[in-house]
Amino acid sequence: MRVPSGRRSAVVVAILSATLIVALAGPSVSAAKAPPGLRAFMWAVGQVESGGRYNARNSSSGAYGKYQIMPSNWPSWAERYLGNANAKQTAANQEKVAAGKFTSLYKSLGSWKRVAYWWLTGSKRKTGWNAYTTRYVNRVMRLYKKAGGVNFNGGGGGRSEPAAKRYSESSKLASYGGSWKTARHSAYAGDAVRYSTKAGSSVTFAFTGQRIRVYGPLGPTSGKAKVYIDGSYAKTINLYRGGFDARAKVFDAGWKSSGKHSIRIVVVGTKGHPMVAIDEFAVVP
Repeated sequence: MRVPSGRRSAVVVAILSATLIVALAGPSVSAAKAPPGLRAFMWAVGQVESGGRYNARNSSSGAYGKYQIMPSNWPSWAERYLGNANAKQTAANQEKVAAGKFTSLYKSLGSWKRVAYWWLTGSKRKTGWNAYTTRYVNRVMRLYKKAGGVNFNGGGGGRSEPAAKRYSESSKLASYGGSWKTARHSAYAGDAVRYSTKAGSSVTFAFTGQRIRVYGPLGPTSGKAKVYIDGSYAKTINLYRGGFDARAKVFDAGWKSSGKHSIRIVVVGTKGHPMVAIDEFAVVP
């Protein structure tokens, strides 16, 4: 919770053009089974609170980070979920603490909609929400649904689908051509991505499923890439953003039934910001 006495401080406007789903790690999640849709919910809250920025700070309340955790809450939460009340608010630690707290809240409150309300107000009340808090909750839940949240039991409907199987950028199913290097960051899934700045470099991923999602970073050094599905041109994606977004859903395509498919991503080589990076492939069976 980042607001005292039920009053919400100002937040950074979310970047709605990208869908970032955070990979989870740490004692808070391993000690208890993660609730359904946790990754999607964390991304949604992070976008609403800070636009996904780990260094966002509210000058009035002091709330800090991607999830805008209040300074008064960080020590006790860090002690509980990291085992160290003095742990720094690194990107990785923010993810572990938020994952642990969201998991605990979900077990207590029973729905992501109520968790979102608690995160804003610190209240467990089920009814009597005012217009402002209702807008906040609805915004979180819209993004949750957009991010592919499963068992959508708190936001007024939504379709569930089988959980996606995730493959890292170094999966044996991914075949790289051209010049690619590895970059590391604690906010990446598995702490690493594979990237290229050379036009024509490509990666092909063969899979069996009914939906494919590709995740990678967005930012000021990123550029465009052409996407081909089963050998046919699908679209050109633009990974450029003014700010850094470590893990965004950069492409999403689906079919009515499961089958064998391939996706090929080709670096365009955008002048001035040519980088294209691959973090994860997620396949819905």
